[in-house]
Amino acid sequence: MGFGFKALVVAALIGPATLPSPARGTTAVDLELVLGVDISGSVDAEEGALQRDGYVAALQDPRVISAIRSGALRRIAVTYFEWADEEAQAVVVGWTLIDSEAGARAFAQRIAAAPMARGLYTSISAALRFAVPMFDNNGFEGTRRVIDLSGDGPNNVGGLVTQARDAAVARRITVNGLPIVNDRMDRYGAPMPNLDLYYRNCVIGGPGAFMVVAEDFQSFAVAVRRKLILEIAGLTPPRSPRLLHRAVARWEPPCDAGERRLGRRFRDNY
Repeated sequence: MGFGFKALVVAALIGPATLPSPARGTTAVDLELVLGVDISGSVDAEEGALQRDGYVAALQDPRVISAIRSGALRRIAVTYFEWADEEAQAVVVGWTLIDSEAGARAFAQRIAAAPMARGLYTSISAALRFAVPMFDNNGFEGTRRVIDLSGDGPNNVGGLVTQARDAAVARRITVNGLPIVNDRMDRYGAPMPNLDLYYRNCVIGGPGAFMVVAEDFQSFAVAVRRKLILEIAGLTPPRSPRLLHRAVARWEPPCDAGERRLGRRFRDNY
């Protein structure tokens, strides 16, 4: 693989020397990972299923399981929730220890079996505020704490995303992202251009923060698998050509771009 397992082996060799002692009553893990998936109104039922299926497939992929087993402690803790507007966040599968292929498969199948909901607006900020307390008293103590959010649009309600991101980072939590870039028209109109730049500037943050871009919903499964391997390994991908060439007339959305778009929509309709 391009991001290879040599770094995983190195991490496994040097990791134990720097591992903190877990608090009493907790299980030490290499990573505490919160997966948050967008189910807002711009994501239709088919696209929601593609996201779910992407995570279900990736979590059972031998390469992801190998990354888990290559860590210093050879185990991670994961939880999966879905989010939309300010009041729409739901834990699909709670905190689970994954230390084997069987454990990964069981976690994935619980995601697959859960009913799917739908939301309306997009509140990345509320998703972050929901996710941060999930680390408290969860029974695990990781050498890293990561919130990973996937979505196909900018924050448009619930307070500024940068404030919620910065509050997470202040607690030494890394925020990673998986923006789904597409040009599909939905019931709200055209998607915001350059969502990848928005995620880079406004959503991700903290030590080692990164994002992996899905060019559309169909490529989501490949993107989420790559993202999970990097995340579990504690690696970051090289800058993508899409980002490196942004200087050629690429508009960088301001961090309140979603709120502005929603405000214009209300003014135009009423």
